[in-house]
Amino acid sequence: MIFQFWYYPVLFLTAFIAGLVDSIAGGGGIITLPVMLSLGFPPHIALGTNKFQASFGSFTASYYYIKKDVVVLKSCINGIIFTLIGAALGTWSVQQLSSDMLKYIIPILLTGIIIYSLIKTNLGESDRRAGMNERAFYLIAGLTFGFYDGFFGPGVGSFWAIAFVAGLGYNLKKATGYTKVMNFTSNIVSLILFIIGGYVIFTAGIVMALGQIAGSKIGAEMVIKRGAKFIRPLFITIVVLTTLKLIYDRFIH
Repeated sequence: MIFQFWYYPVLFLTAFIAGLVDSIAGGGGIITLPVMLSLGFPPHIALGTNKFQASFGSFTASYYYIKKDVVVLKSCINGIIFTLIGAALGTWSVQQLSSDMLKYIIPILLTGIIIYSLIKTNLGESDRRAGMNERAFYLIAGLTFGFYDGFFGPGVGSFWAIAFVAGLGYNLKKATGYTKVMNFTSNIVSLILFIIGGYVIFTAGIVMALGQIAGSKIGAEMVIKRGAKFIRPLFITIVVLTTLKLIYDRFIH
């Protein structure tokens, strides 16, 4: 592809907005990937470069949530380990198998999240009793969502956030913080494999990473200050947009 200078400010601004949104409610990829593809990035290069910049965003948000004591890192070590294993298996598997079936299933699951979020009007406003054992939760969720993120990806932040609320009883602010730690874990595993495959444009990735860092820090600050009532409407909006995009890509485009 021919890279023009004006691409850089566009990519920076795109990544800034995506980092802001992603650190609050997930779904930054529905902003960055269409822009990158419209600029002429080949699909596999777009995916690899997107993982590069997204890793910086998820790391920044994770660090900020840990620093502000929203996340206690030692409490989710099991989640990190199982997510890492799941992501490695998923990234390997997608190179062996077709992901077409997931493109039909995932919009249905995301629609379920939308309905659940709308019914639960007090979704994640405060901590409540955990619905399952923490170790069992991380074993199941880590392997499942880690695998899914490595294999396909869209909506994984939404799945994690709802799982933390429903499974461990976290409030939505806390669930968002822990979700970013798990996102970073699966992002970095996929990124390493994309780099090995030569699917990252580093100049574009670095510019976007700077935008992601700035946007992610601001977004995380907003979450900490405003809490669940601020997160919930944006969370539902992002899940709806992700679902519509997947339906469009699968059945219309």
